[in-house]
Amino acid sequence: MISYFIKKICQLFSIFMVLCLAAMVIMVFGNVVLRYGFNSGFTVTEELSRWLFVWMTFLGAFVALTQRRHLGTNLLLNRLPLGGRKFCFAVSRLLMLFVCVLIVMGGWEQMLLNLNAKSAVLEASTAIFYASGVLFGALACVVLLHELWLLITGNANHMLTTSAIESE
Repeated sequence: MISYFIKKICQLFSIFMVLCLAAMVIMVFGNVVLRYGFNSGFTVTEELSRWLFVWMTFLGAFVALTQRRHLGTNLLLNRLPLGGRKFCFAVSRLLMLFVCVLIVMGGWEQMLLNLNAKSAVLEASTAIFYASGVLFGALACVVLLHELWLLITGNANHMLTTSAIESE
């Protein structure tokens, strides 16, 4: 059930990231053409592109986390027995969980502090900008807790291979 939910969220985020990237390319290219060709431009595209980039980065980090595509070093892990790999897996997930909780707490505080602050050009609440970290952190906590649960119940052996890429 949780795996299905995570998979669907990742598919939705992947589509959204493609749309963000396409919108950013169109806005930045259009602004370059307008500035150099017609000595004008849209100031809103600069700010919107920056916001889309931040959202795309956090959503991409979540998708990478769920697919175990983040950077890792397997030199030691490959030489450990199954028990050692399980221990390292648990420790790494607990450390990542701690960091994600910090991201949620910090992002939430920034959202509250900036709730009434308006951005310079869009005049939208800058809390939207910080909501990307809160969403990433909260969803990443769910994924990490799910992976720890799979480890505890003995269903995480497929995640203990040397890398997610090799196991596919």
